[in-house]
Amino acid sequence: MGIAVPAQFVSTNDLISTRNALSTMFAAINPRTGALPESGPPLSQQGSDTYHAWTLIGTHNYFLYSGDSAWLQAVWANYTKAVAFLEAKVDNTGLMNVTGLRDWARLGGGGYNSEGNALLYKVLTTAADLANHLNNTNLSAAWATNATLLKQRFNEAFWLQSAGMYRDNLTTTLCPQDANSFAILYNLTTSQDQAKKISDGLRQNWNGLGPVALELPDTISPFISGFEIQAHFEAGNDGRALDLIRRTWGYMLYTNISVQSTFLEGFTANGSLAYRYYRGYNNDPAYTSHSHGWSAGPTSALTFYVLGLTVTSPQGRTWTVAPHIDGGLPSAEGGFSTPLGWFGVKWALMRTEDGQIERFELEVDTPIGTLGSVILPESLRGKGCLVDGTKHPGLECSIISLSGGSHSVATGT
Repeated sequence: MGIAVPAQFVSTNDLISTRNALSTMFAAINPRTGALPESGPPLSQQGSDTYHAWTLIGTHNYFLYSGDSAWLQAVWANYTKAVAFLEAKVDNTGLMNVTGLRDWARLGGGGYNSEGNALLYKVLTTAADLANHLNNTNLSAAWATNATLLKQRFNEAFWLQSAGMYRDNLTTTLCPQDANSFAILYNLTTSQDQAKKISDGLRQNWNGLGPVALELPDTISPFISGFEIQAHFEAGNDGRALDLIRRTWGYMLYTNISVQSTFLEGFTANGSLAYRYYRGYNNDPAYTSHSHGWSAGPTSALTFYVLGLTVTSPQGRTWTVAPHIDGGLPSAEGGFSTPLGWFGVKWALMRTEDGQIERFELEVDTPIGTLGSVILPESLRGKGCLVDGTKHPGLECSIISLSGGSHSVATGT
């Protein structure tokens, strides 16, 4: 729900399977406790607080991309009950005590765990947004307040100053890939400097094939690494994010031990298929999926960050274009469709012989009736720009408000 649904949106926008999966989860809710199953039938597994959280996060993703208000209203009673189920696990420490231990295979996820609490924070912020869309302002405010309190406790409890990262729980010095990636991406960090420190710390765990997860030793997880890609972009390390894609996904696309077209569920630090060989897969590489939707992180990351195109309200009624141009790419072009129509962006850099940016050109095409903004990279701000051929001074060229339609933005000579 955190990786596969955004990838589905930017590629095919065929979200019916997402809606059906979410409907299945909410239909199978425990009416007494509010617990959601980890998976649908025939497995219908129980006992995962993090999978429970992903279902709730996926609900927001589905609504953001589809604008399906009728469906949201239909599941709302069970959705709110499911949010309350997680909130009830927050005790007098101000943190969630994770008791449903099933997870993506990581070790040590129970108790006052940073990964679980980071996911709860994302649940609360997205729940507040959904409640606003349904005009339930009191509930939205309550969830937003709880999110603010959790963010404060998260930083007090898990920030390890000596490492410049968040630790896995209250007693360890291990700093996991998942929680630190989530912390940047979901805005649990308190400053951009803190995000940059975490990005640097995550980079220390790489080998030639990508990030080796400390929370699941000898493992490279494309699922969690998909969040790490986004975290590096958010921290301003565009080149690092693209380097990660080339290492991990380049390996999967070119290795002769897989199909060279779809993505592995995971692999060991030396590139073998014995993913999770000691963690439930019985040392049998046949368990490893070779076409895993959870491993499609770059599909949406390249659109949302390199291209810079995101929707900021349901169906893209509002949108943002904030391209990341510092990764070494000379240009990018792409887009996606929503029920409102086509959203497309194209940008290109022209450089001098010594590599300095001489000119930046961007074209954006969005449905009539929408509203959006172009946010120029910091390196291009303050230099003046042309918007649809009209000159604007530098102060007007950081965030440029635009209506739907076709527009052009350029900086430089």
